[in-house]
Amino acid sequence: MVRIAAIADIHGNLPALEAVLAEVEREKPDLIVVCGDVASGPMPAETIDVLRELEGARFVRGNADRGLIDEFDGKPQANMPGPHVEWCSKQLTRDQRDFLASFEPTVQVDRLLFCHAVPANDTDVFSVETPEERVRELMQGVDADLVVCGHTHMQFDRTVGGLRIVNPGSVGMTYGEPGAYWAMVSPDVEMRRTDYDREAAAARIRTKDWPAADEFARDNVIKPPSVEQAMEFMRAMEAKQQAQRSR
Repeated sequence: MVRIAAIADIHGNLPALEAVLAEVEREKPDLIVVCGDVASGPMPAETIDVLRELEGARFVRGNADRGLIDEFDGKPQANMPGPHVEWCSKQLTRDQRDFLASFEPTVQVDRLLFCHAVPANDTDVFSVETPEERVRELMQGVDADLVVCGHTHMQFDRTVGGLRIVNPGSVGMTYGEPGAYWAMVSPDVEMRRTDYDREAAAARIRTKDWPAADEFARDNVIKPPSVEQAMEFMRAMEAKQQAQRSR
């Protein structure tokens, strides 16, 4: 049975990515699938360079990846383009931009489907609390036994209408207990959390001239927001999207 390391939402946190990849290497999976939002953060170019070296890995495009490409290309921004997208885009070379543009909308391996937010788009928000009726709408038309998604940065594992849906959590912008979150899928799921030297990571991040470097180091690496704070944000995002759909 194929074993896949699923990682998502790195957001330019290179130290967290390095720690996860070291653990992934010890696991020796058959494949790495990255579920989007890789570079919008303090170390965008360096993070892309590390990901480009992953032999045989597959990449799903996230909303922040799409926003970064649009900013690089001088196109109007869609919603939720990622933090400080203008600064991030200026760090990239054309080759790095093209790497982001090569990402797939979804990745399917046998009966496993990997996406960023939901299979149909890279922006819809749902969580462990989202009513089953809404989740069924978001998963409509899916031909898989398991869907792996990112976007909301929190691990969950739920089954709706016979379809198992998991979120491996965020490598680089976590909520709750500090660390870098990911999962092994085989097709059963093992949720993982990799700790790393967060003080050293924060120091590296603070050397960058990214506008939010100090805030990111303090509030995402050293002491992330609580799960409840994150859930409040997700509830607000879901309500906003629901209001937009009702117009």
